[in-house]
Amino acid sequence: MDFPKLNILLCLSIFLLSSFRAHANVKFNYCDKKANYDVKVSAVEISPDPVISGRAATFTIKASSGQAISGGNLVIAVSLFGVNIHTENHNFCDEVSSCPVSSGDFVISHTQTLPSITPPGTYGLKMTLKDNNNELLTCIEFKFKIKLGSMVSDA
Repeated sequence: MDFPKLNILLCLSIFLLSSFRAHANVKFNYCDKKANYDVKVSAVEISPDPVISGRAATFTIKASSGQAISGGNLVIAVSLFGVNIHTENHNFCDEVSSCPVSSGDFVISHTQTLPSITPPGTYGLKMTLKDNNNELLTCIEFKFKIKLGSMVSDA
């Protein structure tokens, strides 16, 4: 094989290997393993993984429901060393592509930029989804990592 082809293959291999980690499936657990939640989560993805302080990160949750969801409340609680450090409430309809959500598969996507002073480490995230009647539809927990970003702007 000649040198230019080898060089292209090498660059392509490095790109493919580095892109696998930019978007990762995350192991999650239901908050109550015995509960039969109406909304079933099939995957949690974080991009980039690990999250970089001072830069946007997207949390994507793939789920399905046996019935339509016309609205509700999404609560995200973040903990460090088991201590709750931040809680957010979101309108469910603001976090999905269209609302109401028909029965079947849907995606919850939330993008957020963490402050550049966010300490690196492994964090816990608990997400609960309740419908308009305050009935619990699902609750999941997972861990994610944050690493320090540059304190200098990329601009």
